Amino acid sequence: MSIQARQGYTATQIGLHWIIAAIVIFQLVFGESMNFVVRAIERGTVPTPSEQLWGDLHYWAGWAILGLVAIRLAIRLSIGAPASIQRGWMDVAAQASHTAFYVMLVAMPVLGLLGYYLGDPWADIHTWGKPVFIVLIGLHACAALYHQFWLKDGTLRRILVPTA
Repeated sequence: MSIQARQGYTATQIGLHWIIAAIVIFQLVFGESMNFVVRAIERGTVPTPSEQLWGDLHYWAGWAILGLVAIRLAIRLSIGAPASIQRGWMDVAAQASHTAFYVMLVAMPVLGLLGYYLGDPWADIHTWGKPVFIVLIGLHACAALYHQFWLKDGTLRRILVPTA
């Protein structure tokens, strides 16, 4: 069966989607911890072990996102994505939101690294990405729930149940 004939994603694509989503949520919830590390260094003091641990987790989670997104993009480029089951403006909105997610999933870790090693303005730009991500995730979740409970078109099932 060709990739375009499928109605859903492979188990690998689904796994990557949810692992990346979980790490992004972790980053959004605990990402402020990096500020404690930065402030301690700016004051000329050493971060507490707890602050350093959370800062390190944020740093390495960003690297994990970047690596997993690279794998996800490689898979998407090699086998594609299932054909859209939407038409018109909904298809355009879905394509735009997926593109925005991929841009953010690459840009945020890169900006975070630039901010970590070079400071401002990169760190500030990285920080401004948080509300953008929150809005994107909110719209994405609302669209998924709209498809599931209003349109009942099986869109949500495509990212929950792998195709054979």
